Amino acid sequence: MTAVHAQTERRLDPITFEVLRHGFEYASERMSQVLQKASFSPIIYDMVDYSNAIFDPDVELIGQTANCPVHIAAMHFSARASLARFPLAELRPEDIVILNDPYQGGTHTPDVTLTMPIFHEGELLAIAVSRAHWTDVGGNLDTHIGGEGLRLPPLMLAREGTLNSELVQIIKNCTRTPQYVEGDIQAQIGALRAGRDEMLRLADKYGADVVKEGMREVLDYTQRMTAAAIRRIPNGVYEAEDYVDSDGFSDDPVYVRVKLIVHDERIEVDLSGSDRATVGPINSPYANTASAIYYSLKFFLSPDAPPNAGLYRQIDLQIPEGSWLNPRWPSPTFGCTTAASSKITAAIWLALAKAIPEQVIAPTCSECNWFVASASDPETGEVHVLSDLPAGGWGGTPFNDGMHVTMDPLGNCQNLPAETAELLFPVRYRSYEMITDSAGPGKHRGGAGVRLEVEFLGRGQIITMETSRTREGSPGVNGGGHSRRQRQLRRTTDGGLETIGGLADDGTWLPQMLGNVGFKPGESFIFESAGGGGWGNARDRAPELVAQDVRNELVTREQAEAVYRVVLSDALDVDEDATATLRHA
Repeated sequence: MTAVHAQTERRLDPITFEVLRHGFEYASERMSQVLQKASFSPIIYDMVDYSNAIFDPDVELIGQTANCPVHIAAMHFSARASLARFPLAELRPEDIVILNDPYQGGTHTPDVTLTMPIFHEGELLAIAVSRAHWTDVGGNLDTHIGGEGLRLPPLMLAREGTLNSELVQIIKNCTRTPQYVEGDIQAQIGALRAGRDEMLRLADKYGADVVKEGMREVLDYTQRMTAAAIRRIPNGVYEAEDYVDSDGFSDDPVYVRVKLIVHDERIEVDLSGSDRATVGPINSPYANTASAIYYSLKFFLSPDAPPNAGLYRQIDLQIPEGSWLNPRWPSPTFGCTTAASSKITAAIWLALAKAIPEQVIAPTCSECNWFVASASDPETGEVHVLSDLPAGGWGGTPFNDGMHVTMDPLGNCQNLPAETAELLFPVRYRSYEMITDSAGPGKHRGGAGVRLEVEFLGRGQIITMETSRTREGSPGVNGGGHSRRQRQLRRTTDGGLETIGGLADDGTWLPQMLGNVGFKPGESFIFESAGGGGWGNARDRAPELVAQDVRNELVTREQAEAVYRVVLSDALDVDEDATATLRHA
C-alpha cells in the first residue's frame, strides 16, 4: 500500500468485526433518532438538517448517520478544535463542549456542534459529536463574519452534566427564535448520551480493547476499499469548473476550479485555480471545503464501504489559503454549506465525467436553496421565523433518469411540510409543484425542479436566500443538455409577477443572493428550482420515453420535437415515420 497510514494486522474474526462496525453506525443512528424526536425546531425534526457521529480516541470518524454529508468530515475539525481548547486529560464524564465558529472547525454559523467524550471504566473509549442547524443565530448576509450572528469558540456547555445556564441565556439573547434554543440544546445532549450508551454496551459486552481494535480495523477496511476503487480510475489529470452566480455584492460569477490527479491508489484534489475570497458571504472555511470534497468523491469511490475516516487517508488536498474555499478571518461564510459545497461537488463530478464517463451522473441543481423568512401575525403582530429548502432535480445517470425534486447531495434534508408551516407560522403554501421542461434533456434526462409559492398573511421578509444556477441551469455530461434556470419572484396582491432574483422575462439578470426583501400582507414569495443536467445526447433517448414524459407533463410537445426530435400524434403517441425523418435530418 502507498497509503500514508500503515495498515494494522487484522485480529478480529469476521463476525465480531461486522457486529462492531454496524454497532458504530447504530450508535450514530440512535443519536439521530433521539435528536429528531426531542428537538423543538422544525428545521431539525421535520427537515432533518443535522448529523451525528462517533469518533475514536484519536478523533477519527468511525460511525455516522446518513443525514447531512457536508457536516460529517467537517465535524472532526470541530471536535479537534474543542479538544484543543479543553484537552481530553482534563475532561470528565458528561462534559460537553459547544462550538459554531467557522474558523475553528465550523461551517456556517447556524450549524452548532456539541462534543462529548465517552469514558469506560475511567478510560477514554470514544467521542460523540452532534451537529444541528439551529433555526436562527441572529445576523444576516454581510461582508464581515461579525455580521453573521452568534459565533461561539469552544466553550464548556455542561460540566459533568450540569448545564451552563448563563451561556444558554447569552445564546437565547442572540437569536430571533429563543423559544427553540433550550429544547434543541437538550435534544442534542440527549443525542450525545444515546451514542454514549450504545458505545458502552459494546464495551461492556466485548471489552474496551476489542472495541478499539474494531475501530482500527474498520478504518483500515474502508481505506483498502477506497484504494481499490481509485485503482480502477485511469491515471491522469482531470480538470473542470463550476461557479456560484454571484456573491451577492458583485455581479461577477465566483469559480471553483478543480484538478483531480489520479495516481495508482491516491487522488490529489487541487483547488489552486479557484477564485480569491469574496466580499459576499459564500466563502467556505477549510473544514467545509474538505468535507465537500470527501463526500463528493465518496459517491464514486466504493460507496458501499463503511463511511469513516479511512476514506480520507487516500485523498490529498491542495486548498490554498486566501481563496474563497479557504478564506482568512474575517471573510463571511454564511453560504458555505449551501452555495460553495454544491459547486465543489458539481466541479468534481464534471472532472470525474472525463475519467469515468460511464459511471458518473450529471450535476444536480447544485443548491439546497435555503431561505430564512420572517412573517408577522396579522392579528397579534407577533413575528415568526421560518426556513425552507425547496429542492431541485438530480442529474441523469448512465442507467436511468435523474431523481425529481431531491435535496442536493450536501444533505439528506427535507422540505418544510406545508401542514407544519401553516400550523406554526402566519403563511399559506400556495403551491409545491414540479415544473414542466425544467429537466436537462439527455438520453437519460435530469430530474425536474419545483415551483414553491409561500403567501405571507401579514408583513413578511426574506431575511436571507442563497441559490445559484440562475444564469444557465445545471450542466449535462456526455452530450447532455442544461436544465432550466432557477429564479425568485414576487407575486403582488393583484396577481402580478415580478422577478427579484435571476433572469427576468426582459433578459435582465438580478443577483440571486437575497437579503432583507420585504413583502406586504397577501404577497407571495415564489421560488423556481432547476432540474438536473442531462446524461448523453437527447436525440438518443427512446422516443417512447419522450412520449411518456409528455403524457406525464414533464416535457412539452414543443421540447419533444425541438430538442428530442420526437414527433407525437394528437393522442400523444409516437409518430414513428415523422420521428425517423426528423432525427435523420
